[in-house]
Amino acid sequence: MKKKRPVLQDVADLVGVTKMTVSRFLRNPDQVSEALGKRIAEAVDQLGYIPNRVPDILSNSTSHAIGVLLPSLTNQVFSEVIRGIESITDRTGYQTMLAHYGYSAQKEEERLLSLLSYNIDGLILAERTHTPKTLKVLQTAGIPVVELMDSVSPCLDIAVGIDNFEAASQMTLAMLERGCQNVVYLGARQDERTLIRLQGFEAAMRSAGLQPRKVMTPVSSSYSLGAELLQETCQKYPEVDGLFCTNDDIAIGAIFECQRQGIKVPEEIAVAGFHGHDIGQVMTPKLASVLTPRNLMGRKAAEALLVRLKGEQPEQTLIDVGFTLSLGESV
Repeated sequence: MKKKRPVLQDVADLVGVTKMTVSRFLRNPDQVSEALGKRIAEAVDQLGYIPNRVPDILSNSTSHAIGVLLPSLTNQVFSEVIRGIESITDRTGYQTMLAHYGYSAQKEEERLLSLLSYNIDGLILAERTHTPKTLKVLQTAGIPVVELMDSVSPCLDIAVGIDNFEAASQMTLAMLERGCQNVVYLGARQDERTLIRLQGFEAAMRSAGLQPRKVMTPVSSSYSLGAELLQETCQKYPEVDGLFCTNDDIAIGAIFECQRQGIKVPEEIAVAGFHGHDIGQVMTPKLASVLTPRNLMGRKAAEALLVRLKGEQPEQTLIDVGFTLSLGESV
């Protein structure tokens, strides 16, 4: 049963104007005075009002649509998650409405409002940190929410993912057991998961009495970025003998750059990534990586959401799908 959301009349009553005036403002803010527009905007924020694109006659019905909000639609990680989600929703007659926000919290807020305006029944998100407005809107919407990729941090409703801290810690310790002493963490974009993996890396290094080092950038991941970070690392830490990368794209780019420079992997520099992308598993040397079951993650997320849509509670609200370490040939 969906929670009753604030309607246009609630906004009008709070401001002391007609529904038509509020509607005009929402269609085109220039149609009302600046002062009145400010009051209406404040009322919309205060109530958490969500404009509805669905006709009034349908607004209290179920849409049989699930919103899926992801930071990227081209990233292989999330394409596999989507396949997992739709393998479940397709069988149950639910449609997925996809939107992406480019790792921007502000864009996530905007895309969320757009998805909710179509009266979706449930929502799958890829982040665990949200803007205050996003949190308020989700509370107002009152629909089931599943958050992906992390199984440890506190969640809004249900979470499905892995323990990123533990995965990073275990891979770091595995590199140390193979003889590495000067491992450097390469991180890009500096999103929440990159920072959690950094913490796991640092904890493992310190537990071994070693100094954790890092090279970070806010730039989005790519093979070419991996090459650039390898160059920067060699200049900054010439004693480096291992690289633990926040994802496989960076790790693969770093290996290609090592090969270009004549640096032997893993004899001179060991390299490990995260997620176990197919290209890393067929390249030479085979990339060491934390293998994550993204398709399973998507399936579990959809299953948990469908349980909630039936008005039931899932057996678990924090669902850990686990991970596997593969040391390949690059460590």
